[in-house]
Amino acid sequence: MHKSIKNNNKKRGRFAPSPTGALHLGNARTFLLTWLSIKIQSGELILRIEDLDHPKVKPGTIKEAVDDLIWLGLTWNEGYGIEQKQLNPPYIQSQRTDIYAKHLSNLIEKKLVYPCTCSRKEIEATQSAPHAGESPKYPGTCKNKFQSWEEAYNALPDSRIPIWRFKSSNESISFVDGFMGEQSFNNSELFGDFAIARHQQGAGYMLAVVVDDALMNISEVVRGSDLLDSTPRQLEIYKALQLHPPEFIHVPLVVAPDGRRLAKRHGDTRISTLRKIGNSPEKIIGLLAYWCGWAEFGEEMPANELLKRFSWNTLNPENVILTNEIKKYLNIQD
Repeated sequence: MHKSIKNNNKKRGRFAPSPTGALHLGNARTFLLTWLSIKIQSGELILRIEDLDHPKVKPGTIKEAVDDLIWLGLTWNEGYGIEQKQLNPPYIQSQRTDIYAKHLSNLIEKKLVYPCTCSRKEIEATQSAPHAGESPKYPGTCKNKFQSWEEAYNALPDSRIPIWRFKSSNESISFVDGFMGEQSFNNSELFGDFAIARHQQGAGYMLAVVVDDALMNISEVVRGSDLLDSTPRQLEIYKALQLHPPEFIHVPLVVAPDGRRLAKRHGDTRISTLRKIGNSPEKIIGLLAYWCGWAEFGEEMPANELLKRFSWNTLNPENVILTNEIKKYLNIQD
């Protein structure tokens, strides 16, 4: 079994775009913060493609995301597209399923996971209150129900396959977030036993991201605050696999005036579109810096300029709103 190696010399962060959609202003801001934090510490950045959500993967989005990052000046040291430095290949998750299978086998041997045949609709039917967009708490229906994945598979119609659930511990999982401070969650109370893989061989976001970050020696993960509650679940997996977790830094989101995450109905905020209609990378970086609290509205600058302005202590702690003024500034059409 692979084990992560704690690297005390260099900070290592990662870009991990998913080819289920284009890079937009929201995740571009998060990637900029990732880049600045690692660069200011003279660390290394890895580019990994998280493409396990197969039905939603869109052709051409990987190349588009790579082109957008380069255009913005957000470069990386290792990973996808860097042929001369391939320390932890491959860097596309769909090509790493054998690695995930080994770690899933470890969890199966420890009796920490089990196959589940419940659909989301069936789980929601057990809840006393609706869960708008959230993962409903799993009631444990399939715990101790099946002796093997094959038995669970045979209990389902042809169009469905079982998922793997991790047995949550009924204890507080506490950690210090690099931006949001002290955090504490009880996975059992909040989520029940949670899904970690949607494939017999262990390919699934929750398991894959833990394994990849550990094996690639990622020491710092910067991501949106909407993923904060993923952290206590991932910390349980790190502990179960005896892998070393990174520091987590969860940052505010870019949202629409209605408070929701950016969507097509709020206008086309894709970086590729903003490029095509004539915006410069300096204009986009300047806007992202303004949202962070490090620039005046209308300032334009390259990403390197922000290295002397960057500080987690002065980052705007509130979600950023895509206002009509900003849409007009970037010529974003509804």
